[in-house]
Amino acid sequence: MKKATVGASGLVFHEPLIFERSVKDRQGYSLPVCDVPDVRPEDVIPQAYIRDEVTGFPEVSEVEVVRHFTHLSQWNYGIDSGLFPLGSCTMKYNPRVNEEVAALPGFARLHPHTPQELAQGAIRLMYELEQALCEISGFDRVSLQPAAGAHGELTGMMLIRAYLTSQGNPRRKVLIPDSAHGTNPASCTLCGYDTVPVASGPDGCADPKAIAEVMDEQVAAIMITNPNTLGLFERNIAEIAEIVHAKGGLVYGDGANLNALLGKARPGDMGIDVMHFNLHKTFSTPHGGGGPGSGPVALKARLIPFMPVPTPEYKDGEYYLETDHPHSIGKIRSFFGNFGVMVRAYAYILSMGPAGLKQIAETAVLNANYIMAQLRDVYHLPYQALCKHECVFSDKLQNPDGVTTMDIAKRLMDYGFHPPTVYFPLIVHGALMIEPTETESKQTLDTFIDAMREIAREAKEDPEILKTAPHRAKMRRLDETTAARKPILRYETSEEK
Repeated sequence: MKKATVGASGLVFHEPLIFERSVKDRQGYSLPVCDVPDVRPEDVIPQAYIRDEVTGFPEVSEVEVVRHFTHLSQWNYGIDSGLFPLGSCTMKYNPRVNEEVAALPGFARLHPHTPQELAQGAIRLMYELEQALCEISGFDRVSLQPAAGAHGELTGMMLIRAYLTSQGNPRRKVLIPDSAHGTNPASCTLCGYDTVPVASGPDGCADPKAIAEVMDEQVAAIMITNPNTLGLFERNIAEIAEIVHAKGGLVYGDGANLNALLGKARPGDMGIDVMHFNLHKTFSTPHGGGGPGSGPVALKARLIPFMPVPTPEYKDGEYYLETDHPHSIGKIRSFFGNFGVMVRAYAYILSMGPAGLKQIAETAVLNANYIMAQLRDVYHLPYQALCKHECVFSDKLQNPDGVTTMDIAKRLMDYGFHPPTVYFPLIVHGALMIEPTETESKQTLDTFIDAMREIAREAKEDPEILKTAPHRAKMRRLDETTAARKPILRYETSEEK
């Protein structure tokens, strides 16, 4: 048995797989002798679905199961553990009151096939959430159905295509600045469009002149992220919108970075026609590890006839789901979407209020600029400008010593922090993308800054310690390329091997 070691988060025990804990005939339960007649499986289950005895499950006691999963949970890292500075992901703290509200039986146990007259509270919540999101963003309607940000992108592009098709010209191209989010090209392709990349200007922002040069009557839309993935506000957004609209195109806004604008600016007032939110980012739902998510799409009036069905409506004292939209792009999610995420977002918006939402943006921007100011002398800052919710450094100053962005990220784990986003955006070679959000106090930020400065010192004086990091984590440096290309997704017994 390997001994426990002391890591950044305390004792780290060796933990075998649950299958390796298995001992034949060991059980985690004790049931009384059955005192009712047996029911044969073939009497209630069709023969085709009856299998022989299922084998291969681990045989363990209850305490072993509890300890096993407790140990695994202690290896994990999340926003409840500490700073989670993933740029462009907005990993903020999730207030427990939101979880309490989402767990209320009237929401959590509501069956999706419940008749509408018995689901008035749920429909009202969706209706009022839409109204709040419209006010926050400056749009006329919001579809709550999309299940995530990329799904919202796809829905938005489907709306644009439906609208242009109704005008007799679906067009075939979409402009995408190189500072936009990485999923934008995929959303365009799925809608049958060709993507046209547009290089940013020397200031890191979209260049209106460059966009005007490629904008023609075959361009359906531009997909622009504001603030962009460099954390910079696209100050020419209104001019860019005018250029696109003048040629008959539409403007899609990627709203993943909305945390920087809450209560301060509304994308719908900037000439944007359609935009997705990330309720799980901006409006506080735990979303690490692939879910859950919700990516509502906001749209201007001319796109309303094409929005997904059903839509929550209110008339004569009753809330209901309307399906009579003859030009709708249809249903894009089972039932109405990820309702639990909507409940959390609704609770978050009500608890924060207008002043609180504004303070979120102000604090998030302040935190990001504080980190940028404190680290710009030891890490390369490719764009010397005031940032919004996140700042982007590179490994250029550490490269002469052979230290890379990945080395810096791995070493940060030894200091007890989750690494920031690395190697994105692609327009910054060796990018370190840091988003502290409004969650973090100055004390936490100072501790993170101290760790980053110490790593910069180590890169000069002892680069090998970075190249072999992490040293104190549960697992040492992994071969991430092999793990991605040749994953082992299931446990194999010794007999199977």
